[in-house]
Amino acid sequence: RGYLDNITAIGPRTVGSPENEVLAVNYLLEQITRIERESTDAHKISVDIQRPTGSFSIDFLGGFTSYYANITNVVVKLEPRNGAEHAVLSNCHFDSVPNTPGASDDAVSCAVMLEILNTLSKSSESLQHAVIFLFNGAEENILQASHGFITQHEWAKSIRAFINLEAAGVGGKELVFQTGPENPWLVQAYVVAAKHPFASVVAQEIFQSGIIPADTDFRIYRDFGNVPGIDLAFIENGYIYHTEYDTSDRILTDSIQRAGDNILAVLKYLATSEKLAKSFEYRHGNVVFFDILGLFVLAYPARVGTIMNYITAAIAFFYLSKKVLQPKPRAVHNLKKLLTAFSLTLTSWVCTLVAVLMVAMFVSIIGRALSWYTHFYVSVCLYGTAAAAKLILVHMLAKKFFYKNVNEQFLGDVFFDASLLIWSIALAVMTQMGLCSAFICTLWVTFPLLTKLMIHMEFSQKGATIKFIVMYMLGMFVPYLYMLYLSWTVFEMFTPVMGRSGSEIPPDMVLAGFIVIFTMILSSYFINFIYLVKSTKTTLVTLTTVFVVTLILVCSGIFFPYSSDAANPKPKRVFLQHTSRRFHDVDGNVVKSDSGIWINGFDYNGISHITPHVPEINDTIRTPCEKQAPFCGLPWILPVHFMFRFFKDDVLFCGEAVVILPVPIDTCGHTSVPTGPSHMSLYVRPRAGSALSRWSLGDGVPVASLGGDYFVFYSRGLRAAPWHFWVELTAPEKHSDGIVSLAIAAHYFFGEDQKSPQLYALLKRFPNWTFSSGWSCTYDLFVF
Repeated sequence: RGYLDNITAIGPRTVGSPENEVLAVNYLLEQITRIERESTDAHKISVDIQRPTGSFSIDFLGGFTSYYANITNVVVKLEPRNGAEHAVLSNCHFDSVPNTPGASDDAVSCAVMLEILNTLSKSSESLQHAVIFLFNGAEENILQASHGFITQHEWAKSIRAFINLEAAGVGGKELVFQTGPENPWLVQAYVVAAKHPFASVVAQEIFQSGIIPADTDFRIYRDFGNVPGIDLAFIENGYIYHTEYDTSDRILTDSIQRAGDNILAVLKYLATSEKLAKSFEYRHGNVVFFDILGLFVLAYPARVGTIMNYITAAIAFFYLSKKVLQPKPRAVHNLKKLLTAFSLTLTSWVCTLVAVLMVAMFVSIIGRALSWYTHFYVSVCLYGTAAAAKLILVHMLAKKFFYKNVNEQFLGDVFFDASLLIWSIALAVMTQMGLCSAFICTLWVTFPLLTKLMIHMEFSQKGATIKFIVMYMLGMFVPYLYMLYLSWTVFEMFTPVMGRSGSEIPPDMVLAGFIVIFTMILSSYFINFIYLVKSTKTTLVTLTTVFVVTLILVCSGIFFPYSSDAANPKPKRVFLQHTSRRFHDVDGNVVKSDSGIWINGFDYNGISHITPHVPEINDTIRTPCEKQAPFCGLPWILPVHFMFRFFKDDVLFCGEAVVILPVPIDTCGHTSVPTGPSHMSLYVRPRAGSALSRWSLGDGVPVASLGGDYFVFYSRGLRAAPWHFWVELTAPEKHSDGIVSLAIAAHYFFGEDQKSPQLYALLKRFPNWTFSSGWSCTYDLFVF
């Protein structure tokens, strides 16, 4: 904890700032030097300060190109006294986003790595392979420092595997949410070595689908270094991730100890593993892995899972076909009844999903989105009860009007078989798609089928005794317990993400969808009880009452989305940029200039909850999209424009001109040399008839962002050389109005230029349940 407290005491560590490039680096070097002095003779410790310059393209956040200059990496190699040919990498980052101490993201991981280095260096037991500790200083600039290390540092060539330590929340358990690619032996190393396992291939497939707007250095090592690895992240309390509340006191000592125990054990295992030296020989397919309540991890090769899944599905289909075909005279009748129950079950799911999403849409339209953000139980009472009530209602009506005078025993049995059929089909389809998460379907086929075979009795009203119900529940215990455990993990990760996912996607629709899916899954083998019991009216009335009362309370606005509770804050994120804009024509003349504060609410509610506290915002001039300019003529720090509704969230609050350094730009042929602060954004749009064919960035092939414009993210450390680059365009013979529009935005994230007096004054008026991150910037558009 001492390391963590000292790193966070430095304050926000933005790339390019003295806090990041000098103070944090000096502190790390002091501790590493002390550790080196106290190490045993069994080890050799080497330290290197790397300051790379480079560029690459990435398809994250709509796609863009990244350029970095003179950023900082602190690299430590711990190896046997006689040296080592191969190495395992442990990676953390000590930089933070602006205006946050970054305790969880990612100072705590660097603190853990320092302690692991200290522990290993004092051991008299020599390692077989080297362990390289990379304290990287530019991860928040979208993975720049890891790219500089893996593509340029001489030690990178010896790395055969890596462990990346990250955060998507503050404290709690650290989840293994990515492994590989392929290399099942790496997961096996975690299974054998980790003392407190927490891992899920479901999390891996969700994360890699792109649903969560985040990425880690894992991508860089995988794509640019061709190195396999393990990605871990703290996931609890993501509400204060990337905010001023991400302080060291909020991370429990138990969480730090747990992470240290796990990572030390896994690193030690890898550093003494024979497989590390020949890691590429063990690259054979993906692996299915998941922990059981944090007690242990089950892991097996995906190809084994595929065989198991198909065998399980085949047995289920055989069981169902045998039931349908016997006795033969009733085979057609039995098949019709099974398909009818199957269709009714799917219909009930579709009706439930549509109905609940309509409620979510209504709540969003009336301006009550995120009512559950601080009170999660509200989402369960609103969408969970609606989903359960709708499912029961559909089947209750089917029982009353469609299945008149049909034997309850038969109905209970046929609807059990219908659920089994659905899960068997889902198992076969997901396995065919190559999804490792198909193991969930295996659980939902295997255990119910075994339960049915073990009970050896048909569903009947008389048979539905306490003993029967207990046996049935015990048989279903494993899949239900695991699904509840998995749903906790999913909601723990996703609920806070809804507060930072932009204003385009209604969060209530997303959360309601998740709740409906889990309701359908958990109810799948209990639908049959609707047909077995005499009446479900009481249950239906109770659920409906809870739903209606909750909906009324939500509509009344009693559940405020955000919280300033000191012990457990759940703030609204707002970004403010005091912007000075200048638009130049092809002759270099300024044709338009303005200034103001661009206010951007980072969730679906925009700034609607803030305007009552700062009523002047209602009287501001809302700037239109400058359609002739790339990215609407606004100074985006990253190309996330597709995540926001322009006219709801983007406001230029009129104020005096911003008094900060301008961004000069000179041209010579096709070379531009902009100078400015440590963070800048370059936007390129070829004019009509022109096309951007090559440039000096990345691999030389320009990559357009979502929408067609080109976006380049620039950052630098201290004393970086001027940025030189060139672009090559093809243009028509006549281009009197220019061939390309080029704009540059300069962002002042730290120092005396960060906030103007007007911005300071406005920030002070924001309510205490907001986390407002503000900075000054300039925007200049040129036509060439």
